[in-house]
Amino acid sequence: MHNHPSTTEHNSSDQSVIMVVDDNHDNLKLLTDILLEQGFQVRQALNGRLALAAVKQQSPDLFILDIRMPEMDGFELCRQLKNDAVTRDVPVIFISGLDNPNDKVKAFKIGGQDYITKPFEDTEVLARVKTHIALRKKEIELKSALDEVQQLKGIIPICCQCKQIRDDQGYWQQVEQYISEHSDVQFSHGFCPGCYEKEMAKLNNM
Repeated sequence: MHNHPSTTEHNSSDQSVIMVVDDNHDNLKLLTDILLEQGFQVRQALNGRLALAAVKQQSPDLFILDIRMPEMDGFELCRQLKNDAVTRDVPVIFISGLDNPNDKVKAFKIGGQDYITKPFEDTEVLARVKTHIALRKKEIELKSALDEVQQLKGIIPICCQCKQIRDDQGYWQQVEQYISEHSDVQFSHGFCPGCYEKEMAKLNNM
């Protein structure tokens, strides 16, 4: 039994895009309605070939794949998605009537993140979808943060006299300029105690 959430339960999805791949029109419509009602954008494909063609135009934020499909089953589609650099990290949820433990193990081995058995409850589908969307966003944020940290990683040539830094192109820059260009750091300027005393001494001697 599929209990559709009421309109008061709508949750902000930040317009995440979900691709649903299923050769059964009824299943495709059911899943699409569930997701649209929660504010997700949904792209549909009736088979693996059409899905692969569609992701070349735009990669979604999550895939929901049926397993039993003609031409290319969900397992093979998942393999190809995981072998593509563009879609490799996009979460895959399998939804299938196959309840054999071996099928579930196979789904995870080839890169699936989750497995839902038909018949399913709408609330279960939504809970799993939202969880994997949230995890994916956190993963992207973490990667971005690590990339920023790695920009300042390694040996940085600095002049022992004027304290300028040599950048990757061989140009010499002030320390604050270099750091500003390689991170999100902002500077506030002031005097350290030693420099403050020197400046005050200069003023007193004027």
